[in-house]
Amino acid sequence: MLSLSLPLILASASPRRSHLLKQIGLEFTVRPSEVDESLFSVTEVDPSDYVQLLAETKALDVASKLTEPSIVLGADTIVVLDGLILGKPTDREDAFRMLKGLSGRTHTVYTGIALVDSSSERVSVASARTEVTFRELGDEEITGYIAGGSPMDKAGSYGIQDDYGAVFVKHIVGCYYNIVGLPLELLYRTLKGF
Repeated sequence: MLSLSLPLILASASPRRSHLLKQIGLEFTVRPSEVDESLFSVTEVDPSDYVQLLAETKALDVASKLTEPSIVLGADTIVVLDGLILGKPTDREDAFRMLKGLSGRTHTVYTGIALVDSSSERVSVASARTEVTFRELGDEEITGYIAGGSPMDKAGSYGIQDDYGAVFVKHIVGCYYNIVGLPLELLYRTLKGF
């Protein structure tokens, strides 16, 4: 069991990340970052560097507004297919396009994590990558999945953990929890070292 010397703050409104932190017994409070991710250019950027930069920016944003010493955890997850970053879909058509593109293919999920000590401004960043292979998807099942609303708040337009999106995944290589949005083993090691 990991015990931290300072309170932990999650700089994310993601219910999935909150669930994972509770799963490993960490106590924390939630203070979502107000960073506008659309301001970050993704041209010619290494995906691992990109998610680490976003995670760090989110953590620093929240840390800068705190009055009491805390450890702030920032995180960001992206899906990469053919070198293109797939974020959250802008609308149903965008979600359909993404899922159709992922159908029958292998893509990579990257999650960056950043820890910031709000009093010393010490920072530690890391990232994980997982290869995910989808089976062939039919247009009707893609449309049905989108109609349920689940893809709209998820990078790459799918979730593996708690809905029908799980049946799209044929094979993974790497950390399952990375796909959910928080690579727990990497987080544990990073927190221990911090």
